[in-house]
Amino acid sequence: MAASTFRGVLPATITPFTTDGDLDRDALVSYTQWMESIPGVTGLVVNGHAGEGTSLTREERIEVIRLTKETVGDRLAVIAGVGGDGSRVVAGEAADAAEAGADAVLVFPAGSWLRFGYQEGAPRERYEAVRAASGLPMILFNFPDATHATYDLDTILSILELDGVVAIKDGARSMIRWDTELPVIRQRFPDVPVLTCQDEFLLHTMWEADGALVGYGALVPDLMVDLLEKARRKDYAAAKEAYDRMAPLTKVVYHRRSHIESTPVMKLGLVHRGVLRHATVRPPLMPMDDLVAQEVAAALKAAGIEAA
Repeated sequence: MAASTFRGVLPATITPFTTDGDLDRDALVSYTQWMESIPGVTGLVVNGHAGEGTSLTREERIEVIRLTKETVGDRLAVIAGVGGDGSRVVAGEAADAAEAGADAVLVFPAGSWLRFGYQEGAPRERYEAVRAASGLPMILFNFPDATHATYDLDTILSILELDGVVAIKDGARSMIRWDTELPVIRQRFPDVPVLTCQDEFLLHTMWEADGALVGYGALVPDLMVDLLEKARRKDYAAAKEAYDRMAPLTKVVYHRRSHIESTPVMKLGLVHRGVLRHATVRPPLMPMDDLVAQEVAAALKAAGIEAA
């Protein structure tokens, strides 16, 4: 695949459900078509955190990939999140993704590593297993520095050496690490795109990133494209104005008691935008109340987005 595929704005999309909690195939297709209509969106990431991927059955994950790819064809890259704990499990998910038509995979760290950490060499072996099973290009996903699943710089560099690793999604959420490690990654791997997923630090990181692979793009892909384009032009005043307009929305979506609430909040925002009919989520996610819906509507308006 062309390197340009892994640059620009790649929203980590939501998964629409019916009011009964089943996969809403019609809504998924229309939501995907809406995403494709946004100039500057270069790919769609499905079955990730924003898409409630761990709440989907194997059959549903496959169906989401298949429907998304059938909708966009070769016009956009479809990247599937894979995150099973064991190497055989995640390799099986990657093989399923390839069979369903995915163009690449976003490889999550093993869930057990969040609490316990990982042994030296285990992350590299995980990527080797995914590549062997699927043959797909892989995006390295570095988790927040606050978890035990984050990769140190040596581990990141060892993974980037592997055949098939085509980009890195940096979500360490440490500006110290960003400022000190990014120059090393650029020097060692100048052709590997670095994608920010630091939803709360977009202005700082978009300035130097090649693109953004963000859950925030599930709600406002247009605003993500606008901010990235202004940052790429090195027009600080314009980028800062765009970032400041988004600040109330960023607060409503992400500055919450639990970061996991970003998905139900974004679904409320998509209802306000007329993209979804309702904001159903699957447990363990819980629906948000009417006050939050009002806050989302006001924040979208402040960002320049009116109700549909």
